[in-house]
Amino acid sequence: MKRKPWLGHPLLTALLAVSWLLLQHSLELVHIISALLIGIFIPRMLHSALPPATMPRLAPAVRLARRVLWDIIVSNIAVARLVLGPQSRLHPAWVPVSLALTHPTAIALLATIITTTPGTVSCTIDEKRHEILVHALDCEDAVQMAADIKNRYETLLLAIFEHPSRGIGEKA
Repeated sequence: MKRKPWLGHPLLTALLAVSWLLLQHSLELVHIISALLIGIFIPRMLHSALPPATMPRLAPAVRLARRVLWDIIVSNIAVARLVLGPQSRLHPAWVPVSLALTHPTAIALLATIITTTPGTVSCTIDEKRHEILVHALDCEDAVQMAADIKNRYETLLLAIFEHPSRGIGEKA
């Protein structure tokens, strides 16, 4: 029987530990110890249900984070204008977005990004068609919106998660 590594998902371990500390609003020793225990044991218990751990590339991840934060700010303003304006200006639409992504974490992140950006909600991921269905509050051109999602988010997610593996000492 193959042994599970103690830190098979180090990023998840760190995220859980930091989240626990933020929820506790405390850096007391008892909370630090409990955060470490939670961060280590939850991924260990879920090891068989989690996809293999990958180390995402940092530079495109930072670019994606900046882009998503900017888009959330801009979308909030656009949605506020739409909601406060005349209702006849709204053009809701269902937009299918074909996926080039294959990594499950990358696909989940794309769905999360779409849902967190005001004015859009990802409703389903169709694994057979390999697409995600997006509902847009206001969409004049569904093809252009799908292209924008692919260009703004999917290309960076591909660069983060689906880069070819590199040997030790090779440059990215």
